[in-house]
Amino acid sequence: MKITELALVEVSGRLTPRPPFGEERSAKPLDVYPEFNTPYQSPTTSPGEPTQCSDVYLEVRTDTGQTGVFGPVDGQHAILLPREIGPAVLGMDPMATEKVWDTLLRRNRNGRSGYYMMAMSALDCALWDLKGKALDQPVYRLLGGPVRNPVPAYASMLGFSVEPKRVAELASAYKAKGFEAQKWFFRYGPADGAEGVKRNVAMAQAAREAVGDGYMLMFDAFNSWDAPYAVDMGRRIADLHPAWLEEPMPMDRTNGLRTIRARAGVPVATGEHAYTRWQVQTLLQAGAVDVIQADPDWCGGISELVKIATLCSAYDTPLYPHGHSLHAALHVAAASPANVVPRAEFLAAWQPRKQRFMHGFLEPQNGAVTPPDAPGLGIELDETLIETKREIA
Repeated sequence: MKITELALVEVSGRLTPRPPFGEERSAKPLDVYPEFNTPYQSPTTSPGEPTQCSDVYLEVRTDTGQTGVFGPVDGQHAILLPREIGPAVLGMDPMATEKVWDTLLRRNRNGRSGYYMMAMSALDCALWDLKGKALDQPVYRLLGGPVRNPVPAYASMLGFSVEPKRVAELASAYKAKGFEAQKWFFRYGPADGAEGVKRNVAMAQAAREAVGDGYMLMFDAFNSWDAPYAVDMGRRIADLHPAWLEEPMPMDRTNGLRTIRARAGVPVATGEHAYTRWQVQTLLQAGAVDVIQADPDWCGGISELVKIATLCSAYDTPLYPHGHSLHAALHVAAASPANVVPRAEFLAAWQPRKQRFMHGFLEPQNGAVTPPDAPGLGIELDETLIETKREIA
């Protein structure tokens, strides 16, 4: 079997969005500039109103007719797949995922992070889908699983309101759905002054009061703070016993992360923007992190996430894969011991959008997600939802 083509396929259709709609945005690094620190803009469509939607998927084609699929591929890296990555892998054995991965890494000395690595990640995930289909097995079995089935998940509340009353309502509701852990996103940062600090703390307190003591609760700063602000905020919420404070500042600022970890009184999580095992190793060796959050869509794919999980286990540091999408991370989690990959991330407001053209919906039941048992990753497009399909260059 040989790779003959990498194709980007855009599917579109007029769909009725699944709730919930977005209610608020998180803090952002650009908020330090007033012109960017603007209020959240509510969706222009109403719940239940059909809207025109489109997504792009990667298709790996072979000379045997077997294909591998991954997506949605929703970033500027997508165009690298047919234009730069594709010509480099034509004629290669798609089952030899280690050779494909290593070849691509070696051919581009500037490609060890960023868009090139994100494109490599998409290809690697698609190749695992192809491999599973060729061997008639779900990917988690090829990785040595299942170790757990279903996989526990935490509700990631990006996009929901941060008003205390609404936070309490939603936190209680998602606990009642069976989720044993939730993550909430801070809206305010250093540029918002004392009032922003007050509102951040009020949001965190509302979430804790709603779910009660002993419930796993996390908070995300979206790379938007600095060390002094994070230390102060950490101390203010320490008595709420958060499982972690996520991305208080960019992950390459290891000295700042180490300072926060030492002085804030709360565990620190980061790593979704870490590319490859070597960047993760830098965080671990620096003592800058309590939780690693590598994302298979970005870190190098399934092949690399498995290596990162092994690395984390050697440092006794848990890996909670970031949930940009769900399928790839879920298969790795299903094939990993609970102490190595304790939970998957389920973006409650965003997963319905990510999966909108897929057959079936991977949704937690009683706080856990069952990985697809179909061969490959289980990404199958629902043709009844697709009005147009075209290849894009």
